[in-house]
Amino acid sequence: MSFSSNHILEFQDFHATFGKGADAKEVVHGINFHIDKNEMLALVGESGSGKTVSAQSILRLQSEDSLHLEGKILFEGEDILKLNQTRLQALRGSEIGIIFQEPMTSLNPLHCIEKQLAESIRLHQGISQKEAHPLVIESLRRVGLRDAEKRCRAYPHELSGGERQRVMIALALINKPKLLIADEPTTALDVTIQILILQLLKDLQKDFNLSVLFITHDLNLARRFADRVAVMQDGRIVESGRSRDIFDKPKEAYTKLLLGEDGDEGSPAPSFEKNIVAEVKNLKVYFPIKKGFLRKTVDYIKAVDDLSFTLKKGTTLGVVGESGSGKTSLGKAFLRLIQSTGSITIDGRQIQNLPESKMRPLRRKAQIIFQDPYGSLSPRMSASDIVGEGLLIHHIGTETDRKERVIAALAEVGLHDKDFLDRYPNEFSGGQRQRIAIARSLVLEPEILILDEPTSSLDRTNQFQIVRLLRELQEKRKLSYIFISHDLRIVKALSHELLIMKNGKLVEAGCARDIFEEPQEEYTKLLLKSAFQ
Repeated sequence: MSFSSNHILEFQDFHATFGKGADAKEVVHGINFHIDKNEMLALVGESGSGKTVSAQSILRLQSEDSLHLEGKILFEGEDILKLNQTRLQALRGSEIGIIFQEPMTSLNPLHCIEKQLAESIRLHQGISQKEAHPLVIESLRRVGLRDAEKRCRAYPHELSGGERQRVMIALALINKPKLLIADEPTTALDVTIQILILQLLKDLQKDFNLSVLFITHDLNLARRFADRVAVMQDGRIVESGRSRDIFDKPKEAYTKLLLGEDGDEGSPAPSFEKNIVAEVKNLKVYFPIKKGFLRKTVDYIKAVDDLSFTLKKGTTLGVVGESGSGKTSLGKAFLRLIQSTGSITIDGRQIQNLPESKMRPLRRKAQIIFQDPYGSLSPRMSASDIVGEGLLIHHIGTETDRKERVIAALAEVGLHDKDFLDRYPNEFSGGQRQRIAIARSLVLEPEILILDEPTSSLDRTNQFQIVRLLRELQEKRKLSYIFISHDLRIVKALSHELLIMKNGKLVEAGCARDIFEEPQEEYTKLLLKSAFQ
């Protein structure tokens, strides 16, 4: 098969297989598709369909010991699968950029943001640190990072998930590549910024003749921004064509199924439960900004600024706001995973000053699911060991009992295949890794569950399956949730009460149904308009 001069990238009979011999499992089965110059192609499909494996194979990012690739991946006529390491390294970051789904594992935790972006510029453009500084600031501002001059000196752990994703986008675009691989680039971003980022990509596509492989499970974004769409199911391309044709007249049953899942569920009825399981008063989380040789504190980032709320038994408190509003810091402070001031009471016990030995039993009662599943799952542990680790720590059950609990927890979140038990995190898709993280928390049967963007890595059909699962679990076990999200459609489907946050402060609070129907604050109205337009 010849390579067309109109194409910048082409997959020809591409296969990807994990393992070797009797243990080999093919996950991509001879796919063919192409991306034209100055075009955005959306590769859509459910979690585990093979989207990310295919995309990462363009730069051969997976270990060749664990993943075997066959066929051809042609970039401007060159077969990437035959390139030596020197040529491959020249392509990475310069001619082909990539935005990863999980930014925390892609950024160096030991270096500030400016150093990491400047390093990429110096490597590919050969300019000095001083010359790189204004380019770094400009790049961060273009992706909407608040206070770029101040935040460029921050480290990855000092940024929210959405802010880290914006840094990854800036890093991928800073050398103006010919091809950009965007693997769920807006997953961690709030609704008001998602459109801005994708519009930025469209503007860059036009200005610099940029081609984009846009991997997503959000069909609304694919419909709005992609020139063409390829639909992937179980490692195969089942349908492809112009976006308008795919969305207006889908031919395949699977495509129709994806388009038919609207997930439009209303808020649950207001709860009149009076039993309060947790109460927070005047919570503050301040991160110091240090400068100079002596690392003197010159300012503070006020992630959470004097916030109070109560959590009732068997109800869901939705926490909503743009990235950087303090949502994740609130969740971590609630479990004393980061330092804070103020009063935190769980089951009538004030926990702020409890020693760690007395906190451990409480950690079984109150579990957290993090936004970035890959960063919170040990790469050296199998799925079975990850989910069962909490049972071992809390001395729950016999070995046989623990194995049965692990299998049941994984099945509850949609991972029924027993082959999954012995696989490692890098062998799962982003959505599957998030399900493992959810199973790890559920297996301990907690009373309070803090859900920090738990569905952000999942496709739309699976997002609402998880929401329905959480609602069923809540009704059956009287679980209490703190549901942190920027996705207002998901929040609407699950929350009884709502907190709206901006820049660490409370903007609006009350019954979720009332706020969705008649928001009082202008900021809340803006968020709702962006989410439901």
